[in-house]
Amino acid sequence: GLPNILLDDIVLTHSLFLPTEKFLQELHHFVWAGGMEGPEGLGRKQACLAMLLHFLDTYQGLLQEEEGAGRIIKDLYLLIMKDESLYQDLREDTLRLHQLVETVELKIPEESQPPSKQVKPLFRHFRRIDSCLQTRVAFRGSDEIFCRVYMPDHSYVTIRSRLSASVQDILGSVTEKLQYSEEPAGREDSLILVAVASSGEKVLLQPTEDCVFTTLGINSHLFACTRDSYEALMPLPEEIQVSPGDTEIHRVEPEDVANHLTAFHWELFRCVHELEFVDYVFHGERGRRETANLELLLQRCSEVTHWVATEVLLCEAPGKRAQLLKKFLKIAAICKQNQDLLSFYAVVMGLDNAAVSRLRLTWEKLPGKFKNLFRKFENLTDPCRNHKSYREVISKMKPPVIPFVPLILKDLTFLHEGSKTLVDGLVNIEKLHSVAEKVRTIRKYRSRPLCLDMEASPHHLQTKAYVRQFQVIDNQNLLFELSYKLEANSQ
Repeated sequence: GLPNILLDDIVLTHSLFLPTEKFLQELHHFVWAGGMEGPEGLGRKQACLAMLLHFLDTYQGLLQEEEGAGRIIKDLYLLIMKDESLYQDLREDTLRLHQLVETVELKIPEESQPPSKQVKPLFRHFRRIDSCLQTRVAFRGSDEIFCRVYMPDHSYVTIRSRLSASVQDILGSVTEKLQYSEEPAGREDSLILVAVASSGEKVLLQPTEDCVFTTLGINSHLFACTRDSYEALMPLPEEIQVSPGDTEIHRVEPEDVANHLTAFHWELFRCVHELEFVDYVFHGERGRRETANLELLLQRCSEVTHWVATEVLLCEAPGKRAQLLKKFLKIAAICKQNQDLLSFYAVVMGLDNAAVSRLRLTWEKLPGKFKNLFRKFENLTDPCRNHKSYREVISKMKPPVIPFVPLILKDLTFLHEGSKTLVDGLVNIEKLHSVAEKVRTIRKYRSRPLCLDMEASPHHLQTKAYVRQFQVIDNQNLLFELSYKLEANSQ
Protein backbone atom coordinates (compact mmCIF):
# COMPACT_ATOMS: atom_id res chain seq x y z
CA GLY A 1 0.00 0.00 0.00
CA LEU A 2 0.93 3.69 -0.08
CA PRO A 3 2.47 3.81 3.46
CA ASN A 4 4.77 0.90 2.50
CA ILE A 5 5.88 2.61 -0.71
CA LEU A 6 6.59 5.83 1.18
CA LEU A 7 8.58 3.85 3.76
CA ASP A 8 10.57 2.17 0.97
CA ASP A 9 11.18 5.54 -0.76
CA ILE A 10 12.68 6.96 2.45
CA VAL A 11 14.87 3.94 3.25
CA LEU A 12 16.23 3.77 -0.32
CA THR A 13 16.86 7.48 -0.81
CA HIS A 14 17.37 9.14 2.61
CA SER A 15 21.12 9.28 1.89
CA LEU A 16 20.47 11.97 -0.74
CA PHE A 17 19.82 14.46 2.07
CA LEU A 18 20.94 12.71 5.31
CA PRO A 19 23.88 10.39 6.03
CA THR A 20 22.70 7.01 7.39
CA GLU A 21 23.99 7.66 10.90
CA LYS A 22 22.18 11.02 11.13
CA PHE A 23 19.01 9.43 9.73
CA LEU A 24 19.03 6.81 12.50
CA GLN A 25 19.73 9.47 15.15
CA GLU A 26 16.66 11.37 13.91
CA LEU A 27 14.61 8.17 14.17
CA HIS A 28 15.88 7.64 17.72
CA HIS A 29 15.02 11.25 18.60
CA PHE A 30 11.55 11.01 17.00
CA VAL A 31 10.52 8.08 19.17
CA TRP A 32 11.82 9.33 22.50
CA ALA A 33 11.22 13.06 22.08
CA GLY A 34 7.43 12.81 22.34
CA GLY A 35 5.44 11.31 25.19
CA MET A 36 5.89 7.57 25.52
CA GLU A 37 2.56 6.71 27.07
CA GLY A 38 -0.89 6.28 25.61
CA PRO A 39 -1.99 5.60 22.05
CA GLU A 40 0.26 8.31 20.60
CA GLY A 41 3.34 6.83 22.27
CA LEU A 42 2.45 3.39 20.96
CA GLY A 43 1.91 4.84 17.47
CA ARG A 44 5.39 6.41 17.54
CA LYS A 45 6.99 3.15 18.66
CA GLN A 46 5.04 1.25 16.03
CA ALA A 47 6.21 3.63 13.28
CA CYS A 48 9.81 3.40 14.52
CA LEU A 49 9.66 -0.40 14.56
CA ALA A 50 8.24 -0.52 11.01
CA MET A 51 10.98 1.86 9.76
CA LEU A 52 13.75 -0.05 11.55
CA LEU A 53 12.54 -3.41 10.23
CA HIS A 54 12.41 -2.16 6.66
CA PHE A 55 15.77 -0.41 7.04
CA LEU A 56 17.50 -3.57 8.29
CA ASP A 57 15.81 -5.69 5.65
CA THR A 58 17.05 -3.38 2.88
CA TYR A 59 20.58 -2.63 4.11
CA GLN A 60 21.58 -6.01 5.58
CA GLY A 61 25.28 -6.70 4.79
CA LEU A 62 26.03 -3.03 4.07
CA LEU A 63 25.54 -2.22 7.76
CA GLN A 64 28.69 -4.15 8.66
CA GLU A 65 30.61 -1.24 7.11
CA GLU A 66 28.81 1.39 9.25
CA GLU A 67 30.05 1.21 12.82
CA GLY A 68 28.28 4.42 13.98
CA ALA A 69 24.97 3.28 12.48
CA GLY A 70 25.44 -0.12 14.13
CA ARG A 71 25.63 1.46 17.58
CA ILE A 72 22.42 3.48 17.13
CA ILE A 73 20.57 0.41 15.79
CA LYS A 74 21.68 -1.55 18.86
CA ASP A 75 20.39 1.25 21.12
CA LEU A 76 17.05 1.34 19.32
CA TYR A 77 16.87 -2.44 19.41
CA LEU A 78 17.52 -2.63 23.16
CA LEU A 79 14.96 0.11 23.89
CA ILE A 80 12.34 -1.69 21.80
CA MET A 81 13.11 -5.12 23.28
CA LYS A 82 12.87 -3.74 26.84
CA ASP A 83 9.39 -2.31 26.15
CA GLU A 84 7.06 -5.01 27.40
CA SER A 85 3.82 -3.32 26.27
CA LEU A 86 5.26 -3.02 22.76
CA TYR A 87 6.31 -6.66 22.86
CA GLN A 88 2.76 -7.74 23.72
CA ASP A 89 1.05 -5.55 21.10
CA LEU A 90 3.52 -6.21 18.27
CA ARG A 91 4.97 -9.58 19.15
CA GLU A 92 5.60 -10.71 15.55
CA ASP A 93 7.39 -7.50 14.60
CA THR A 94 9.67 -7.52 17.66
CA LEU A 95 10.62 -11.16 17.01
CA ARG A 96 11.39 -10.26 13.38
CA LEU A 97 13.53 -7.36 14.60
CA HIS A 98 15.45 -9.75 16.86
CA GLN A 99 16.08 -12.14 13.93
CA LEU A 100 17.23 -9.32 11.62
CA VAL A 101 19.64 -7.82 14.16
CA GLU A 102 21.13 -11.31 14.61
CA THR A 103 21.43 -11.80 10.83
CA VAL A 104 23.07 -8.44 10.19
CA GLU A 105 25.81 -9.23 12.75
CA LEU A 106 26.55 -5.59 13.49
CA LYS A 107 30.19 -4.90 14.26
CA ILE A 108 30.39 -2.95 17.51
CA PRO A 109 34.01 -1.89 18.16
CA GLU A 110 33.91 -2.52 21.96
CA GLU A 111 33.13 -6.20 21.46
CA SER A 112 35.62 -8.86 20.51
CA GLN A 113 36.72 -8.71 16.88
CA PRO A 114 35.32 -11.34 14.49
CA PRO A 115 37.81 -13.88 13.08
CA SER A 116 39.80 -12.40 10.19
CA LYS A 117 38.24 -12.75 6.76
CA GLN A 118 39.76 -14.67 3.91
CA VAL A 119 41.81 -12.46 1.59
CA LYS A 120 40.26 -12.25 -1.87
CA PRO A 121 42.27 -11.95 -5.06
CA LEU A 122 40.63 -9.10 -6.97
CA PHE A 123 39.25 -9.62 -10.46
CA ARG A 124 42.14 -9.06 -12.84
CA HIS A 125 45.20 -8.72 -10.66
CA PHE A 126 45.64 -12.43 -10.09
CA ARG A 127 44.56 -15.08 -12.58
CA ARG A 128 43.81 -18.14 -10.51
CA ILE A 129 41.63 -20.82 -12.08
CA ASP A 130 40.33 -22.06 -8.72
CA SER A 131 39.12 -18.62 -7.63
CA CYS A 132 37.59 -17.79 -11.02
CA LEU A 133 35.44 -20.95 -10.93
CA GLN A 134 33.99 -20.20 -7.50
CA THR A 135 30.60 -18.53 -7.22
CA ARG A 136 31.00 -14.78 -6.88
CA VAL A 137 30.28 -13.26 -3.49
CA ALA A 138 29.77 -9.55 -2.88
CA PHE A 139 32.78 -7.42 -2.03
CA ARG A 140 32.62 -5.06 0.95
CA GLY A 141 34.93 -2.15 1.70
CA SER A 142 36.46 -3.93 4.70
CA ASP A 143 37.39 -7.01 2.63
CA GLU A 144 41.09 -7.66 2.38
CA ILE A 145 42.51 -8.17 -1.08
CA PHE A 146 45.86 -8.85 -2.70
CA CYS A 147 47.00 -6.38 -5.31
CA ARG A 148 50.13 -5.80 -7.37
CA VAL A 149 51.64 -2.33 -7.43
CA TYR A 150 54.28 -1.83 -10.13
CA MET A 151 57.49 0.17 -10.19
CA PRO A 152 58.73 2.18 -13.22
CA ASP A 153 60.98 -0.78 -14.23
CA HIS A 154 57.86 -3.10 -14.20
CA SER A 155 58.99 -5.02 -11.13
CA TYR A 156 56.17 -5.14 -8.57
CA VAL A 157 55.33 -5.63 -4.94
CA THR A 158 52.24 -7.53 -3.84
CA ILE A 159 50.42 -5.76 -1.05
CA ARG A 160 47.56 -6.84 1.17
CA SER A 161 45.01 -4.10 1.53
CA ARG A 162 41.43 -3.27 2.45
CA LEU A 163 39.30 -2.76 -0.65
CA SER A 164 38.30 0.70 0.60
CA ALA A 165 41.90 1.74 1.42
CA SER A 166 42.91 5.29 0.59
CA VAL A 167 45.79 6.09 -1.79
CA GLN A 168 47.78 7.17 1.28
CA ASP A 169 47.26 3.73 2.89
CA ILE A 170 48.27 1.91 -0.31
CA LEU A 171 51.46 3.98 -0.61
CA GLY A 172 52.16 3.25 3.07
CA SER A 173 51.99 -0.50 2.39
CA VAL A 174 54.20 -0.16 -0.71
CA THR A 175 56.78 1.91 1.19
CA GLU A 176 56.83 -0.69 3.96
CA LYS A 177 57.36 -3.50 1.43
CA LEU A 178 60.16 -1.63 -0.31
CA GLN A 179 61.65 -0.55 3.03
CA TYR A 180 61.80 2.70 1.17
CA SER A 181 62.07 4.80 4.29
CA GLU A 182 65.41 3.51 5.62
CA GLU A 183 66.67 7.09 5.76
CA PRO A 184 64.44 10.10 6.34
CA ALA A 185 63.35 11.14 2.86
CA GLY A 186 62.45 14.66 1.82
CA ARG A 187 59.10 15.50 0.20
CA GLU A 188 60.52 15.25 -3.34
CA ASP A 189 61.47 11.62 -2.67
CA SER A 190 58.07 10.52 -1.48
CA LEU A 191 56.05 8.15 -3.65
CA ILE A 192 52.97 8.95 -5.71
CA LEU A 193 50.36 6.46 -6.98
CA VAL A 194 49.45 6.47 -10.66
CA ALA A 195 46.91 4.43 -12.67
CA VAL A 196 48.45 3.61 -16.07
CA ALA A 197 46.19 2.33 -18.86
CA SER A 198 47.38 -0.04 -21.60
CA SER A 199 47.28 2.93 -24.02
CA GLY A 200 49.84 4.74 -21.85
CA GLU A 201 47.28 7.20 -20.47
CA LYS A 202 48.16 8.16 -16.87
CA VAL A 203 46.02 9.36 -13.98
CA LEU A 204 47.72 10.67 -10.84
CA LEU A 205 45.65 9.54 -7.83
CA GLN A 206 45.17 12.00 -4.96
CA PRO A 207 46.29 10.85 -1.44
CA THR A 208 42.74 11.10 -0.01
CA GLU A 209 41.05 9.11 -2.80
CA ASP A 210 39.74 5.75 -1.68
CA CYS A 211 38.26 2.57 -3.21
CA VAL A 212 40.56 2.95 -6.26
CA PHE A 213 40.97 -0.76 -7.02
CA THR A 214 37.57 -1.23 -8.60
CA THR A 215 37.71 1.96 -10.68
CA LEU A 216 40.74 0.84 -12.69
CA GLY A 217 40.29 0.20 -16.43
CA ILE A 218 40.44 -3.42 -17.63
CA ASN A 219 44.17 -3.50 -18.40
CA SER A 220 45.15 -0.58 -16.18
CA HIS A 221 47.68 -1.08 -13.40
CA LEU A 222 48.75 0.82 -10.32
CA PHE A 223 52.28 2.24 -10.35
CA ALA A 224 54.18 3.76 -7.44
CA CYS A 225 56.96 6.15 -8.39
CA THR A 226 58.61 9.42 -7.39
CA ARG A 227 57.35 12.63 -8.97
CA ASP A 228 60.37 12.97 -11.23
CA SER A 229 59.79 9.54 -12.83
CA TYR A 230 56.06 10.19 -13.54
CA GLU A 231 56.59 11.39 -17.14
CA ALA A 232 58.68 8.34 -18.06
CA LEU A 233 56.12 5.73 -16.86
CA MET A 234 55.38 3.13 -19.54
CA PRO A 235 52.43 0.71 -19.54
CA LEU A 236 53.05 -3.00 -19.03
CA PRO A 237 53.50 -4.97 -22.26
CA GLU A 238 50.27 -6.46 -23.66
CA GLU A 239 49.30 -9.67 -21.87
CA ILE A 240 48.01 -11.22 -25.08
CA GLN A 241 50.64 -12.87 -27.16
CA VAL A 242 49.59 -12.37 -30.78
CA SER A 243 50.49 -15.81 -32.06
CA PRO A 244 49.24 -17.83 -35.04
CA GLY A 245 46.79 -20.64 -34.37
CA ASP A 246 43.23 -20.79 -33.07
CA THR A 247 42.27 -19.26 -29.75
CA GLU A 248 39.75 -20.86 -27.39
CA ILE A 249 36.77 -19.07 -29.02
CA HIS A 250 37.14 -21.22 -32.16
CA ARG A 251 36.78 -24.41 -30.12
CA VAL A 252 33.70 -23.59 -28.04
CA GLU A 253 30.00 -23.83 -28.92
CA PRO A 254 28.00 -20.55 -29.04
CA GLU A 255 25.32 -22.02 -26.67
CA ASP A 256 27.94 -22.89 -24.05
CA VAL A 257 29.61 -19.48 -24.21
CA ALA A 258 26.29 -17.60 -24.07
CA ASN A 259 25.00 -19.64 -21.11
CA HIS A 260 28.25 -19.23 -19.18
CA LEU A 261 28.17 -15.48 -19.88
CA THR A 262 24.60 -15.24 -18.56
CA ALA A 263 25.35 -17.39 -15.49
CA PHE A 264 28.43 -15.32 -14.59
CA HIS A 265 26.76 -11.97 -15.20
CA TRP A 266 23.78 -13.04 -13.09
CA GLU A 267 26.23 -13.81 -10.23
CA LEU A 268 27.86 -10.39 -10.63
CA PHE A 269 24.49 -8.61 -10.90
CA ARG A 270 23.22 -10.41 -7.77
CA CYS A 271 26.31 -9.18 -5.86
CA VAL A 272 25.40 -5.53 -6.50
CA HIS A 273 23.37 -4.21 -3.56
CA GLU A 274 20.43 -2.11 -4.80
CA LEU A 275 21.74 0.86 -2.78
CA GLU A 276 24.99 0.82 -4.79
CA PHE A 277 23.04 2.28 -7.74
CA VAL A 278 21.94 5.23 -5.60
CA ASP A 279 25.43 5.68 -4.12
CA TYR A 280 27.13 5.52 -7.53
CA VAL A 281 25.10 8.39 -8.99
CA PHE A 282 24.62 10.57 -5.90
CA HIS A 283 27.96 10.10 -4.12
CA GLY A 284 29.08 13.65 -4.96
CA GLU A 285 26.69 15.00 -2.35
CA ARG A 286 28.06 13.16 0.66
CA GLY A 287 31.32 11.37 -0.02
CA ARG A 288 31.80 8.05 -1.77
CA ARG A 289 30.36 4.83 -0.40
CA GLU A 290 30.02 1.16 -1.19
CA THR A 291 29.92 0.76 -4.99
CA ALA A 292 32.64 -1.87 -5.59
CA ASN A 293 30.34 -4.58 -6.96
CA LEU A 294 28.63 -2.20 -9.37
CA GLU A 295 32.02 -0.95 -10.59
CA LEU A 296 33.19 -4.53 -11.18
CA LEU A 297 30.03 -5.25 -13.19
CA LEU A 298 30.62 -2.15 -15.35
CA GLN A 299 34.26 -3.17 -15.78
CA ARG A 300 33.09 -6.62 -16.89
CA CYS A 301 30.69 -5.09 -19.44
CA SER A 302 33.62 -3.20 -20.98
CA GLU A 303 35.71 -6.38 -20.86
CA VAL A 304 33.13 -8.38 -22.87
CA THR A 305 32.92 -5.60 -25.48
CA HIS A 306 36.72 -5.61 -25.91
CA TRP A 307 36.85 -9.43 -25.90
CA VAL A 308 34.62 -9.54 -29.02
CA ALA A 309 36.80 -7.00 -30.85
CA THR A 310 40.02 -8.70 -29.71
CA GLU A 311 38.99 -12.18 -30.88
CA VAL A 312 37.83 -10.94 -34.30
CA LEU A 313 41.00 -8.89 -34.87
CA LEU A 314 43.37 -11.67 -33.76
CA CYS A 315 41.88 -14.01 -36.38
CA GLU A 316 43.99 -13.68 -39.54
CA ALA A 317 42.15 -15.94 -42.03
CA PRO A 318 39.23 -14.01 -43.66
CA GLY A 319 36.97 -17.11 -43.88
CA LYS A 320 37.48 -17.96 -40.22
CA ARG A 321 36.97 -14.33 -39.28
CA ALA A 322 33.55 -14.31 -40.99
CA GLN A 323 32.71 -17.55 -39.12
CA LEU A 324 33.66 -15.77 -35.92
CA LEU A 325 31.27 -12.88 -36.68
CA LYS A 326 28.52 -15.49 -37.15
CA LYS A 327 29.43 -17.13 -33.86
CA PHE A 328 29.26 -13.82 -31.98
CA LEU A 329 25.86 -13.04 -33.53
CA LYS A 330 24.62 -16.46 -32.37
CA ILE A 331 26.00 -15.76 -28.86
CA ALA A 332 24.20 -12.39 -28.81
CA ALA A 333 20.94 -14.05 -29.93
CA ILE A 334 21.13 -16.70 -27.18
CA CYS A 335 21.96 -14.07 -24.52
CA LYS A 336 18.89 -12.11 -25.61
CA GLN A 337 16.83 -15.30 -25.36
CA ASN A 338 18.27 -15.81 -21.85
CA GLN A 339 17.00 -12.28 -21.06
CA ASP A 340 20.59 -11.29 -20.43
CA LEU A 341 20.57 -7.89 -22.08
CA LEU A 342 23.89 -6.89 -20.49
CA SER A 343 25.82 -9.58 -22.42
CA PHE A 344 23.69 -8.98 -25.52
CA TYR A 345 24.52 -5.26 -25.53
CA ALA A 346 28.22 -5.84 -24.79
CA VAL A 347 28.61 -8.33 -27.68
CA VAL A 348 26.78 -6.06 -30.17
CA MET A 349 28.89 -3.07 -29.03
CA GLY A 350 32.02 -5.17 -29.58
CA LEU A 351 30.95 -5.94 -33.17
CA ASP A 352 30.19 -2.23 -33.57
CA ASN A 353 33.74 -1.24 -32.53
CA ALA A 354 35.11 0.94 -35.36
CA ALA A 355 38.16 -1.35 -35.74
CA VAL A 356 35.80 -4.30 -36.43
CA SER A 357 33.01 -2.58 -38.39
CA ARG A 358 35.53 -1.22 -40.93
CA LEU A 359 36.45 -4.78 -42.07
CA ARG A 360 34.24 -4.56 -45.17
CA LEU A 361 35.60 -7.68 -46.89
CA THR A 362 34.95 -9.79 -43.77
CA TRP A 363 31.39 -8.50 -43.31
CA GLU A 364 30.66 -9.14 -47.01
CA LYS A 365 31.36 -12.85 -46.45
CA LEU A 366 28.45 -13.06 -43.95
CA PRO A 367 25.30 -14.79 -45.26
CA GLY A 368 22.35 -12.38 -45.78
CA LYS A 369 20.46 -13.92 -42.85
CA PHE A 370 23.22 -12.92 -40.43
CA LYS A 371 23.59 -9.43 -41.94
CA ASN A 372 19.86 -8.89 -41.30
CA LEU A 373 20.19 -10.26 -37.77
CA PHE A 374 23.00 -7.80 -37.03
CA ARG A 375 20.93 -4.89 -38.39
CA LYS A 376 18.07 -5.97 -36.11
CA PHE A 377 20.43 -6.10 -33.12
CA GLU A 378 21.85 -2.66 -33.94
CA ASN A 379 18.30 -1.24 -34.00
CA LEU A 380 17.63 -2.73 -30.59
CA THR A 381 20.77 -1.15 -29.08
CA ASP A 382 20.23 2.17 -30.89
CA PRO A 383 20.11 5.01 -28.31
CA CYS A 384 17.77 7.16 -30.43
CA ARG A 385 14.49 8.35 -28.89
CA ASN A 386 15.89 7.60 -25.45
CA HIS A 387 16.58 3.89 -26.18
CA LYS A 388 12.96 3.34 -27.22
CA SER A 389 13.50 -0.11 -28.84
CA TYR A 390 15.41 -1.49 -25.86
CA ARG A 391 12.85 -0.15 -23.36
CA GLU A 392 9.99 -1.77 -25.29
CA VAL A 393 11.75 -5.16 -25.32
CA ILE A 394 12.72 -5.17 -21.63
CA SER A 395 9.27 -3.98 -20.51
CA LYS A 396 7.78 -7.22 -21.92
CA MET A 397 10.27 -9.48 -20.07
CA LYS A 398 9.36 -11.23 -16.83
CA PRO A 399 12.06 -11.82 -14.19
CA PRO A 400 14.80 -13.00 -14.00
CA VAL A 401 16.29 -10.30 -16.28
CA ILE A 402 19.85 -8.92 -16.50
CA PRO A 403 19.37 -5.33 -17.74
CA PHE A 404 21.91 -3.19 -19.55
CA VAL A 405 23.16 -1.60 -16.31
CA PRO A 406 24.82 1.56 -17.79
CA LEU A 407 21.37 2.68 -18.98
CA ILE A 408 19.94 2.44 -15.43
CA LEU A 409 22.78 4.68 -14.24
CA LYS A 410 22.10 7.10 -17.11
CA ASP A 411 18.41 7.28 -16.08
CA LEU A 412 19.34 7.88 -12.42
CA THR A 413 21.81 10.60 -13.46
CA PHE A 414 19.06 12.26 -15.50
CA LEU A 415 16.75 12.19 -12.45
CA HIS A 416 19.53 13.62 -10.29
CA GLU A 417 20.50 16.45 -12.62
CA GLY A 418 16.94 17.19 -13.74
CA SER A 419 15.63 18.30 -10.35
CA LYS A 420 16.85 19.56 -6.99
CA THR A 421 16.90 17.32 -3.92
CA LEU A 422 15.88 20.24 -1.67
CA VAL A 423 13.31 22.82 -2.77
CA ASP A 424 12.96 25.86 -0.47
CA GLY A 425 14.66 23.87 2.29
CA LEU A 426 12.20 20.97 2.00
CA VAL A 427 12.98 17.52 0.63
CA ASN A 428 11.71 16.99 -2.93
CA ILE A 429 9.55 13.89 -2.29
CA GLU A 430 8.78 13.48 -6.02
CA LYS A 431 12.47 13.14 -6.85
CA LEU A 432 13.00 10.59 -4.05
CA HIS A 433 10.01 8.59 -5.29
CA SER A 434 11.30 8.56 -8.91
CA VAL A 435 14.74 7.39 -7.76
CA ALA A 436 13.20 4.69 -5.53
CA GLU A 437 10.96 3.52 -8.41
CA LYS A 438 14.10 2.96 -10.53
CA VAL A 439 15.63 0.90 -7.72
CA ARG A 440 12.43 -1.12 -7.35
CA THR A 441 12.69 -2.03 -11.05
CA ILE A 442 16.12 -3.57 -10.32
CA ARG A 443 14.55 -5.44 -7.40
CA LYS A 444 11.87 -6.78 -9.75
CA TYR A 445 14.47 -8.01 -12.32
CA ARG A 446 16.07 -10.10 -9.57
CA SER A 447 12.88 -11.26 -7.87
CA ARG A 448 13.13 -14.79 -9.30
CA PRO A 449 16.17 -17.08 -9.48
CA LEU A 450 17.93 -17.76 -12.78
CA CYS A 451 17.54 -21.36 -13.95
CA LEU A 452 19.65 -22.18 -16.99
CA ASP A 453 19.70 -25.61 -18.54
CA MET A 454 23.49 -26.08 -18.54
CA GLU A 455 24.71 -29.42 -19.77
CA ALA A 456 27.80 -30.68 -18.00
CA SER A 457 29.75 -31.29 -21.22
CA PRO A 458 33.35 -32.59 -21.04
CA HIS A 459 34.59 -29.07 -21.74
CA HIS A 460 32.16 -27.47 -19.28
CA LEU A 461 34.81 -26.32 -16.75
CA GLN A 462 37.23 -25.25 -19.47
CA THR A 463 34.56 -23.06 -21.10
CA LYS A 464 33.51 -21.70 -17.70
CA ALA A 465 37.12 -20.73 -16.87
CA TYR A 466 37.57 -19.16 -20.33
CA VAL A 467 34.41 -17.04 -20.04
CA ARG A 468 35.21 -15.85 -16.51
CA GLN A 469 38.67 -14.51 -17.28
CA PHE A 470 38.94 -13.15 -20.78
CA GLN A 471 42.26 -11.80 -21.96
CA VAL A 472 41.52 -8.71 -23.98
CA ILE A 473 43.15 -5.76 -25.72
CA ASP A 474 41.51 -2.53 -24.54
CA ASN A 475 43.95 -0.20 -26.29
CA GLN A 476 41.93 1.17 -29.23
CA ASN A 477 45.09 2.24 -31.13
CA LEU A 478 46.38 -1.33 -31.03
CA LEU A 479 42.98 -2.66 -32.17
CA PHE A 480 43.10 -0.28 -35.16
CA GLU A 481 46.66 -1.38 -35.93
CA LEU A 482 45.53 -5.02 -36.05
CA SER A 483 42.51 -4.04 -38.16
CA TYR A 484 44.65 -2.25 -40.78
CA LYS A 485 46.98 -5.24 -40.98
CA LEU A 486 44.00 -7.44 -41.85
CA GLU A 487 42.35 -5.11 -44.38
CA ALA A 488 44.40 -2.06 -45.30
CA ASN A 489 41.91 -0.28 -47.56
CA SER A 490 38.53 -1.16 -46.08
CA GLN A 491 36.20 1.54 -44.82
